[in-house]
Amino acid sequence: MRKYHALPAALLAALALTACQDGTGTQDEGAAKPQLTATANTAPTDAASDKAGNTAADTATIAQATKPGNTKGTNAKGTKPGSAAAPAARSSCNGTNTTVTAKPVRRPVNHMLITVKNTGSKTCDLTYYPVLRFDEMQWAPQPIEDSKPQAVTTLAPGESGYAGVLLSAADGSGTGGTTGRKLTVGFQGPTPNSSGGPSAIPQLPAEGVYYDSSLTVTYWLRDMEQALSY
Repeated sequence: MRKYHALPAALLAALALTACQDGTGTQDEGAAKPQLTATANTAPTDAASDKAGNTAADTATIAQATKPGNTKGTNAKGTKPGSAAAPAARSSCNGTNTTVTAKPVRRPVNHMLITVKNTGSKTCDLTYYPVLRFDEMQWAPQPIEDSKPQAVTTLAPGESGYAGVLLSAADGSGTGGTTGRKLTVGFQGPTPNSSGGPSAIPQLPAEGVYYDSSLTVTYWLRDMEQALSY
């Protein structure tokens, strides 16, 4: 008999929530200019006048340059207008920025294909593998480790990613066979078993989908045929 694994608490809560919803002073004016004064009987020489005038001009220039709020040529964040902003971090693919379908296939037998298409405006990451839940099941189908890709499956807007699902054992060795009427697809975040955001509930065939204890799933992959090869 296949050993069942309980769903992580964070993902179970996210899946359950999705299932219920069915579907996150004064300004310094600078130094004062020195004033030139003359005594009653004397006047400054030309050289002294020039020196005093230059000193006053230099002092005013320095004061202007060091005034608080003198931010000409910069924006509120201290960067020059027109400079490139830091790129936004990529998000996780989830039920808000993708469309998800789940369809049984004829070949290979007892398999189902999950397709996720990025319908958002930004690139998103499909991390690890989908967390599947038929109806109210309390155990999580385990991933097929041989299907783990070398890099995270990343989807640009309009691109699709895939996961293959082995529904039941072809030789009848699986136990606890039953028919699922509703499927919730959970998404993981940057760390294993963390929530990547809202789940998705793709439509199943009217007759439901049969599965047993052999239920397993591949990691998210870029290639559809590869996803169905396990």
